Amino acid sequence: MEPRIRYAQTKDGVSIAFMVAGDGVPVVHPFFYLSHLQLNWTNDYSGQWMRALADRYQLIAYDARGNGLSQRGVERYGLEEALCDLEAVIDKLALDRFVILAPLGHGGAAIRYAIENEGRVLGLILWAVSARTKSLNRALIETLPMENWEFFLQSVAQSANWVEPGAVRDYVDLLRQTMSRDDYRALARGSMGGLFDFEDLLPAVSVPTLVMHPKDFVMVDSEEAMHIATLIPDSRLVLLEGGSTIPSGDLLEPTIEAIEEFMSELGVGDDSATVETGDAAFRTVLFTDVEGSTALTDRLGDARARELLREHERITREALKAHGGTEVKTMGDGFMASFSSATRALECAIAVQSAFAERNESAEEPIKVRIGLNVGEPIAEDDPGGLEHRASMSLCPAGSRPGGRWSTRRWSWRTRRRSRRLGRKSRGHRVCQRPS
Repeated sequence: MEPRIRYAQTKDGVSIAFMVAGDGVPVVHPFFYLSHLQLNWTNDYSGQWMRALADRYQLIAYDARGNGLSQRGVERYGLEEALCDLEAVIDKLALDRFVILAPLGHGGAAIRYAIENEGRVLGLILWAVSARTKSLNRALIETLPMENWEFFLQSVAQSANWVEPGAVRDYVDLLRQTMSRDDYRALARGSMGGLFDFEDLLPAVSVPTLVMHPKDFVMVDSEEAMHIATLIPDSRLVLLEGGSTIPSGDLLEPTIEAIEEFMSELGVGDDSATVETGDAAFRTVLFTDVEGSTALTDRLGDARARELLREHERITREALKAHGGTEVKTMGDGFMASFSSATRALECAIAVQSAFAERNESAEEPIKVRIGLNVGEPIAEDDPGGLEHRASMSLCPAGSRPGGRWSTRRWSWRTRRRSRRLGRKSRGHRVCQRPS
């Protein structure tokens, strides 16, 4: 499902278009220049990159001013304006702990923000960034587009080696819709307004930083990436084979691998969670319920029963973390969790059931867990007590097990958000795993 476009207002009064997709640690990604979020998301090539990020993290991408769905007709676009755009999106979502992924001309704004907000930025990822105007291919970036705009767009499309030869024309059509030549002129002037001149800031960066660069990138030489990495304390440099502006095609897999390794070293999964954005997008809600928990407590006593419930919590939380689920609440003997992807929610449910099945084979006291999945469009409402327990029982009756036959039925639900809780009255689907 295509993410919804939303808007943030900068402190100098410019409207910035952004989208939110996926679950996990928030990754704020000012998109590449000559961008259009909707078109890039649905494009076979640039969409690969966006969807790969959204499959792993909570992607927060935006069009810079003058680009795509953001406000056009800008008179100037320098470092200060780029910083305003970044701040507007972060403040709109009230982000607290996040990573910034900044390409090309967005590097200076990302670094400025990280220096000034050290406690909020978990890490920086820089892609094909230049910190010195003299390192730019100014003939390609400034002279050519002013002399022959159409030829410039064709050159950009043809330089994207992940675009099949037969699709170049379609990609040129996409580029035409991203930015006018007048708006690009303001961007080109920005290169004289500090957009690419922030070398003096680099030694002050104290957050973990990953510097990535495609070796054959024609706009910025890879030596610039090496220079940046030497000036940022304890940064990591990754040079990749290829020359595309957007890391799709052959560049996609090695780029994502480098990012995943960097994120793992940050440990972001341990202390960062998906932010609530207020989007009215479809979500999949997962419910778990330990079968017979009251009888279990009566039979084993409070202390022993609590040990088993803690084991249930550990196994469930490990599966949620592995599959990008967001824990909404726990009720002692059950969980409510949220997913942006029904597939990932389903995979998580299977993983939970499989983990308990494996555990129960050798355990003295088995733990039987019902799991229900409910898909719908959340809105906000008070949560009547005990809803999750009733929902999980109605969704998946006793006897559900991994490896059985899947069935789907309609179930009414709606969620109205007050107190960060999900309520019940709207339409959705339920998915249960039943015995064959």
